[in-house]
Amino acid sequence: MDTVRRAVGVKRVGHTGTLDPFASGLLVMLIGKATRLAQFLAAARKTYFGVMRLGIETDSWDRTGTVERDSGDWKRLADQSIEDVLTGLIGTQSQQPPPLSAKKLRGVPAHRRVRRGERVELAPSMVEVDAVDMLNRDGPLVSFRTTVGSGTYIRWLAHEAGRRLGCGAHLEELRRERVGTFRVEDAVSPEHVSADRLLPPAVAVSHLPAVVVGSDDVEALHHGRFIERPVSLPDGSVALLNEDRLVAVATASGDRLRPQVVLV
Repeated sequence: MDTVRRAVGVKRVGHTGTLDPFASGLLVMLIGKATRLAQFLAAARKTYFGVMRLGIETDSWDRTGTVERDSGDWKRLADQSIEDVLTGLIGTQSQQPPPLSAKKLRGVPAHRRVRRGERVELAPSMVEVDAVDMLNRDGPLVSFRTTVGSGTYIRWLAHEAGRRLGCGAHLEELRRERVGTFRVEDAVSPEHVSADRLLPPAVAVSHLPAVVVGSDDVEALHHGRFIERPVSLPDGSVALLNEDRLVAVATASGDRLRPQVVLV
């Protein structure tokens, strides 16, 4: 984030979800007032390309961890068996978070407790897996593409697949390809970030219903007041635009649009 701060000359910089140290790909950055829009991207679907290695389990569930199991049982597995297990991971699942994760336990990241020698048991959580497609297999290496909901660890997908296959597995490679409407092929590398390449804040909430508002409404929103809700608008968060500029995100409820985040 320091690289982005220097490039655009703004101290207030945020993001919509970190990547594991060994992972690559898309990281959506928010600048200035737009950092307040992160909450509306938190639930965005994310697409990843991954490679899992069958037969080896690690304590971190990825290639950076210590090997806990090494099995040759993967050699007996047919490609169809692997594909069937990956398909079986689609849907709402109970996910056991990795013990070496940033998830906090009584205010302390789990990975820090594990490194101190503590036994960590994180509570499972429900996650949504929209798709898991097997792309290729090269011996113990299986490449796949997956689209998941918020809070899903791709390390867990690989670990769980290995458990269900009976041979163990860990995540060998990971690349984030998409966050909501943002695609990695449209992104720029950190060293090429510049103020003239920034996208307008409206792009960050383009997945929300949009309402065009006039200058009187902008003034009311600026002072934190609600405005009248259009009859046909569904309940929930709404992007409010004035001359194609995002001025606020509001909640549609009853006959009112109540401002949640105001950018003017």
